Amino acid sequence: MTNTLKKNLKIILPIALGVFLVWYSYNATSPEDRKQIFFYIKEADALWVSLSVLLGVLGHVSRAIRWNYLLEPLGYQPKLKNNLLIILMSYFANLGIPRTGEVLRATALTTYEDVPFEKGFGTIVTERVIDVIMLLFIVLLALVLQTDVIMDVLEKKGLDIKGIVSLLGAVLVAGTVFALFIKKSSNGIAIKIKSFLKGLLDGVFSIFKMKRKWSFVLHTLFIWGCYIGMLWVIKFTVPETVELTFSQLLVAFVAGAFAMATTNGGIGLYPIAVSNALTIFGISSVAGDAFGWIIWISQTLMIVVFGAISFLLLPLLNRNKQ
Repeated sequence: MTNTLKKNLKIILPIALGVFLVWYSYNATSPEDRKQIFFYIKEADALWVSLSVLLGVLGHVSRAIRWNYLLEPLGYQPKLKNNLLIILMSYFANLGIPRTGEVLRATALTTYEDVPFEKGFGTIVTERVIDVIMLLFIVLLALVLQTDVIMDVLEKKGLDIKGIVSLLGAVLVAGTVFALFIKKSSNGIAIKIKSFLKGLLDGVFSIFKMKRKWSFVLHTLFIWGCYIGMLWVIKFTVPETVELTFSQLLVAFVAGAFAMATTNGGIGLYPIAVSNALTIFGISSVAGDAFGWIIWISQTLMIVVFGAISFLLLPLLNRNKQ
């Protein structure tokens, strides 16, 4: 299999999976159920949907501010407006091609703020590490509050905990061997890799050099609070989900988070995952589907609209950099 074919498959397969899941979800419901779901979506209170979108925007603004806390120890202080536009643009790009947003984000930071690519990318990696830690914390919290439910969800998804731990161990060992080889090698390619990795590590470890560590922590908590809040307020748009508790919604949040990592922006899978999680608590599949689609549609439209605007505004506001 050629590299070009592999790259194309990485782009096409997640999109194809998402489209298939949308088709599957549509055909798996009866005409009466579809009518009821569309009714819920159409009648969703615009106030709660707007509040959910607002929370999403505030989370992105907070992330833009927090990004400078990582860049500051490296000697860079990009404009906040550029940070925000670059972040929105990267999320929009990820909807089309998974993981291209991170590369685009570092590239745009180099173009418009003169931050070396490897250093900017290193801070983005740091953010992703923090995001994973926060998600694991939320999974742990949901597990404590709803132990039986979370374990049931993990089993249904076929997640082998022992297998995952073994795989991570193998990756760690392979990474260590590779690092030692590169460190001792005097090959020209190895020297270039060492230079790139040094810049990358400078970005990753910038978190330990921050002057405003507590501000970073508070923004991190605020960002993830916004993510959960986006889901919480949507419960008021569907009559059947109004009485859901915080811990029950955490289970839906975790299911949705894993779905987002599987397909481009969670297309097709996110509403299914959230709906399946909610059915565990006695919510009908119709109400669960409506809930999942309302949150997914509102947040995806936010990314599409603001991301597209960012693609246009970023070069216009930085014409001197062209």
